[in-house]
Amino acid sequence: MSDSIQIPPVLSRPRAMKTIGILGGMSDKATMEYYRFINEKVNAHLGGWEIAETLIQGVNFGNIEYYVRNGAWDEARDYLERKAKLLEAGGADLVICVSNTMHKVLDRLPGLLSVPFIHITEATAQAIVAQGLNKVALLGTKPVMEADYIKQAYAAYGIEIIVPEQSQQLEIDRIIFDELVKGKILSESKEYYVQVSEILGLQGAQGVILGCTEIFLLMTQADLPHMSVFNTTELHCEAAVKLALSLD
Repeated sequence: MSDSIQIPPVLSRPRAMKTIGILGGMSDKATMEYYRFINEKVNAHLGGWEIAETLIQGVNFGNIEYYVRNGAWDEARDYLERKAKLLEAGGADLVICVSNTMHKVLDRLPGLLSVPFIHITEATAQAIVAQGLNKVALLGTKPVMEADYIKQAYAAYGIEIIVPEQSQQLEIDRIIFDELVKGKILSESKEYYVQVSEILGLQGAQGVILGCTEIFLLMTQADLPHMSVFNTTELHCEAAVKLALSLD
């Protein structure tokens, strides 16, 4: 975000800003990082002791894991729509969901909520376009890597998505569910992600989307110096902060 944005001085308290509604728990690790990123970015803009006004509606990740593993997408949609409505009812002025995977079932939210819903692919696609790239790799859970809706969302911005082969998808997915969401950060898993990313680079990928909100805990831009790395978690938080502070 631009450092040239001018924030007006505080004339009265409480300071006016929009409340960011965080649909979390997918996983708790990602939710903690969202909260950290959002507050750090608000403070970077406003200084002093300022942080974001937030409302977190956490869900049981055990439910999410069951829905994903069993392809119970209708049940997942009902579950998350109810939770998103609770955020609005609680006073959220905008809503974000901390999971790339579960955006699959959030397609109806813009019509169900009267407050803005910020889709995770929007901020990421804009960052890719800003770098002038048009072909990028996507890492994430298996449902994300194999889903047409994700590819179509990026295609709307002129971005071609390529993904790992099936055996690699299975291992990438396993690492997310068995390690990252449980806070396990293993060097051999990082090496595997980097290796797969480099293979996709040889296939023409100009960058890599970290399409699961925990992946940046394992792999960052420093691990792939010759490819652009797009951290969906941080980019999503930037978009939420921009709207919360009305930085248009």
